[in-house]
Amino acid sequence: MSEAASAPVSATGLASEIRRRRTFAIISHPDAGKTTLTERILRAGGAIQLAGNVRAKGERRRTKSDWMGIERDRGISVVTSVMTFEYGGCVFNLLDTPGHEDFSEDTYRTLTAVDCAVMVIDAAKGIEDRTRKLFEICRLRDIPIVTFINKMDREAQDCFGLLDEIASTLALDTSPATWPIGRAGHFAGTYDMRTREIRGEAVDLPQSDARMVALSEELELAEAALPLFDRESFDAGHLTPVFFGSAMKEIGVTDLLDALVAYGPEPRAQPSETREVKADEEQVTALIFKIQANMDPNHRDRMAFARICSGKLTRGMRLKHVRTGKQFALHTPQFFFARDRQLAEEAFAGDVVGLPNHGTLRIGDTLSESEELRFTGVPHFAPEILRRVRLDDAMKAKKLRQALVELAEEGVVQLFRPQDGLPPIVGVVGTLQLDVLQSRLQGEYGVAIGFESTPYTIARWVTGERAKIEAFSMVNRSAMADDLDGDPVFLASSNFMMRRTVEMNTDLGFHDIKQIGLSV
Repeated sequence: MSEAASAPVSATGLASEIRRRRTFAIISHPDAGKTTLTERILRAGGAIQLAGNVRAKGERRRTKSDWMGIERDRGISVVTSVMTFEYGGCVFNLLDTPGHEDFSEDTYRTLTAVDCAVMVIDAAKGIEDRTRKLFEICRLRDIPIVTFINKMDREAQDCFGLLDEIASTLALDTSPATWPIGRAGHFAGTYDMRTREIRGEAVDLPQSDARMVALSEELELAEAALPLFDRESFDAGHLTPVFFGSAMKEIGVTDLLDALVAYGPEPRAQPSETREVKADEEQVTALIFKIQANMDPNHRDRMAFARICSGKLTRGMRLKHVRTGKQFALHTPQFFFARDRQLAEEAFAGDVVGLPNHGTLRIGDTLSESEELRFTGVPHFAPEILRRVRLDDAMKAKKLRQALVELAEEGVVQLFRPQDGLPPIVGVVGTLQLDVLQSRLQGEYGVAIGFESTPYTIARWVTGERAKIEAFSMVNRSAMADDLDGDPVFLASSNFMMRRTVEMNTDLGFHDIKQIGLSV
């Protein structure tokens, strides 16, 4: 239990607090308006006074969720930001994920920590490749989806065509909750199909206005052809309520928030190796899904982000770190608002809290009051690009080793140490990750690096009997490396060599996915 015992809370009180939690991520293809929508949601929720805009200039561009220098410079999200705020009697934990595919691992891990996702679609472009991939990740976890069709104030596709594309491309039933009034430069607001209310400038439009005439015709067709909202189907991930709007003009944003209050999923049960952990259980459990280094460069801090999976967490508790078996004291758990933070005296299942971390916690770790359990579903994927790190200043070798370990623990890159003693190799999904690594090493650690090509294109984790792995490693020493956890990795120069190696070593396993926190 805890050294500082948590305040007594009745089962009814615990359940009531948990029901108030709404933990969701925003997913989209790059440039669909995800970060702008995030800023408008925070403003609508009273969390910030002036919303930023990634396409604006100067201080107007200073979005709250994109706080890193490289994010501000490029106008993209490269790390997951966590923001906690209250609205409509609910406590929201909003996770703004990277939209760029080069950061898909960070996004995947983030989606293990949410109960719902808001899918942002560009009204002109419809379903794009990245949107489809992110949706498939949500489907694997049966995460309910709320759809926001953005940029209705610009040239857009036909609304029925967009809904049909969602249904056919994603195999997802669509139920419009609001409908746009006008399009592009004539976009004047939305009509709420549930309450029969008009929002925005359209409130003052006469019924004779061409936009209102078109609205009447479109509503008649929509109500006849499209399904009504069904909560059970939504919770199962088979149906999505659809909201039309413009994040830039702040139209439709409040409708979206109100919907999350009304029927956003409460904290869901989380899968572990041994059983399903329900949110309203009294014992505290938590999953570490993200590590962030140097959020405060002045203090070189490292923060572990934990999704509380069950119970009530209280500052001062001691929880078991299941991977090591040691006790972990929660002296200063914190709520986050991007980079800003506030001490969390208590938190409930569904909340996301930051835990100061000095290298003890890693992505995929489980914290528990007493039970030996491990949450599942947080994987490492084999990288697609391998590069050797070239240090420009040999005097900074020690600092580079420390920095690479910290950033690898954070998930910026995967780190492989060659068993033959050559310089480390980093593995990434896309080249933008290499730019981020280079930028952060220079900006946060003062270490300048470059990259060199390697003869390897494929990395696979090796499993099997220890003696057989050691024998294999001796024969293939120049192609063997250890990952951050010390697990053996085979590096192949081509698909042909990989297939040949697998065929010649049938007593070993070669894996392109590794469950974080567990030995492969």
